[in-house]
Amino acid sequence: MARRLFTSESVTEGHPDKICDQISDGILDAILEQDKNARVACETAVTTGIVFVMGEITTKGYVDIPKLVRKIVCDIGYTRAKYGFDGETCSIVTSIDEQSSDIAGGVNVALEVRGEENNDPYALTGAGDQGMMFGYACDETPEFMPMSISLAHKLAKKLTDVRKEGLLPYLRPDGKTQVTVEYIDDKIARIDAIVVSTQHDPDVTQEQIRNDIIKYVIKAVVPENLLDDDTQYFVNPSGNFVIGGPNGDSGLTGRKIIVDTYGGVARHGGGAFSGKDPTKVDRSACYAARYVAKNLVAAGLASKCEIQLAYAIGMANPVSVRVDTYGTGIMSDDKIEEIVGKVFDLRPAAIIDKLDLRRPIYRQTAAYGHFGRTDVDLPWEALDKVEEIKSYIK
Repeated sequence: MARRLFTSESVTEGHPDKICDQISDGILDAILEQDKNARVACETAVTTGIVFVMGEITTKGYVDIPKLVRKIVCDIGYTRAKYGFDGETCSIVTSIDEQSSDIAGGVNVALEVRGEENNDPYALTGAGDQGMMFGYACDETPEFMPMSISLAHKLAKKLTDVRKEGLLPYLRPDGKTQVTVEYIDDKIARIDAIVVSTQHDPDVTQEQIRNDIIKYVIKAVVPENLLDDDTQYFVNPSGNFVIGGPNGDSGLTGRKIIVDTYGGVARHGGGAFSGKDPTKVDRSACYAARYVAKNLVAAGLASKCEIQLAYAIGMANPVSVRVDTYGTGIMSDDKIEEIVGKVFDLRPAAIIDKLDLRRPIYRQTAAYGHFGRTDVDLPWEALDKVEEIKSYIK
């Protein structure tokens, strides 16, 4: 029997980097509510007592950014100075410019149709950047996600829930989770280790934290059949975790890209998601690639599948589309690529239209993952192409 371990991590919404992602996506949502065609590339940085919002935004709307930032920080739970960060009193600095006219020109009129008459609306919009984007799906969980990242996200979300519901009122917003899954012959056998680090009030003992986290977080989330007497539990292994959030570490938008995607199981092109409008293929094409991969696995073409898309800035058509089923496909990968070409239109404007991406739906993705979510309705998680894909299976 071949034994292997794989580990993924997640973080709570109070983690400094995730604060930044939520602020950037909160600003994006507020702008899209007023101007669905806005161009937004918004970055955020936080440290003790300061939020810095920067980027390039072109819009007909107006958003009171400092007011919105304060609301988001308070919603997360940083409402008291003794937490080391307070949404009501922190300083907020903004530096916003318009989108570069050079970039805007390439997006507004794609290279393939410049100087020509073309009535195809999907041919007109060019990609907002070059790069490669990946999407992934597997049959390990009902949501077609790897087990390790699925459980890590659920543990992180449960940490937040028990804090906000008052079940464990001594918890504070910052926290991290980590799950190690043991595979035997590529099949999930058990959970080997779980790590939970959570910020807390100074007057609670580590013994109480450990007991409460195992009872109210871990065992409330992880299926009992995956835990055994040899499963290792590490709760606040560094000891005290009183100083957290931006007071304990600086934060930056887009610094948790593996947490945002597949926990390291699949590859990542490198581009972050949060704060970017859907003309940026860093975001929209990754959503499309997940949509393709999930529908392929759900249709039974493979038990796991990775899609790579690549774009050139200012061009509508992807420069490459690649399918990798890791040898689990019921037909060759090149045959599956042919099916993808028949079923999915992967030009940026087509992706935006199909997935209805010009809506304020993004802040809800900025913590606990962009994929495999069952607590929110995300269009790229739909399985509406399964029957069409099956029609091409001979």
